[in-house]
Amino acid sequence: MHSTLNFPTIPPIDSVSAQKAEERQGMLTKPAKSLGRLEEISIKLAGMKAEPFPKVDRKAVIVMAADHGVVLEGVSAYPAEVTKQMVLNFLHGGAAINVLARQTGAGVTIVDIGVASDFEPSLPGLLHRKVARGTRNMTKGSAMTRLEAEKALAEGMDVLALVAADGLDLVATGEMGIGNTTPSSAIVAVLTGLPVAQVTGRGTGINDAALAHKIQVIEQAIALNQPNPSDVLDVLCKVGGLEIAGLAGVMIAAAARRIPVVVDGFISTAAALIAVGLVPDVRNYLFSAHQSVEIGHQAMLEYLDLDPLLDLNLRLGEGTGAALAFHLLEAASGILREMATFAEAGVSTE
Repeated sequence: MHSTLNFPTIPPIDSVSAQKAEERQGMLTKPAKSLGRLEEISIKLAGMKAEPFPKVDRKAVIVMAADHGVVLEGVSAYPAEVTKQMVLNFLHGGAAINVLARQTGAGVTIVDIGVASDFEPSLPGLLHRKVARGTRNMTKGSAMTRLEAEKALAEGMDVLALVAADGLDLVATGEMGIGNTTPSSAIVAVLTGLPVAQVTGRGTGINDAALAHKIQVIEQAIALNQPNPSDVLDVLCKVGGLEIAGLAGVMIAAAARRIPVVVDGFISTAAALIAVGLVPDVRNYLFSAHQSVEIGHQAMLEYLDLDPLLDLNLRLGEGTGAALAFHLLEAASGILREMATFAEAGVSTE
């Protein structure tokens, strides 16, 4: 099942800018490589943005919201109505992501890409991009049609273009969707070939019996739908989610514009698996924000060869870990641009 979408070309990392950043790091008033990963981050940013001394002032968090038919199987501790309620909370500025985004000066864009209930058309701040009223129950058949999956990918690319229209230095991916750890676990199980039990966690905090049931539900969905691991679009359609598709579109469009993507936790990284599967060079523009508590996240990061920036026992989603990681990227950029070299400071290197 190959996509009929025309994906943009992803520019190569600019090695000249990266080299200039690395050279400057070697001249700053500190022992060589003494700022560790902050130095690596600054060099990566330079290569991604094709700017030897990159700024990361203009930041955005894009939160995609959608529902999941598989919730009918009892895989979540919360009912599906919570997706809509949380979207309203985001719009009122009262969720964790709103607080953390404010601290780092990032804008937050909330997108209804597949919430099962409707919102007022005039609701301030909400982007109405609903592809369907949630996915179908993947234990009974494919979660979405190819048309729906491609539409959600296209909407994600379009939303990124809209948010980046006035200039954007960094984008973080966030999501809201009750039940969405279930499709995320299914995606990583299919793509890595690992047993479902090894990549399925407690999501919203379900008990042991519910976890065993959730694993069984995912195994059933995979057995029924037979997603093809060498065809990520097929995997997305059969066991994915609309917000996962939308975020994959965001990542592809951002990479095409040389905008580094700060990937949040488990669900966002499932979207990264889809994005990289569709357009492999997207991987060069990804930062993994944090190590999620969800057990399948480690397998995803190893598959993508990404090293998370933080490990804070987070498992909320919404883009919260990515918003926190913004501070590290700002620190890395500031060190590179603002710190004096030995020559500038008149400090002896002998």
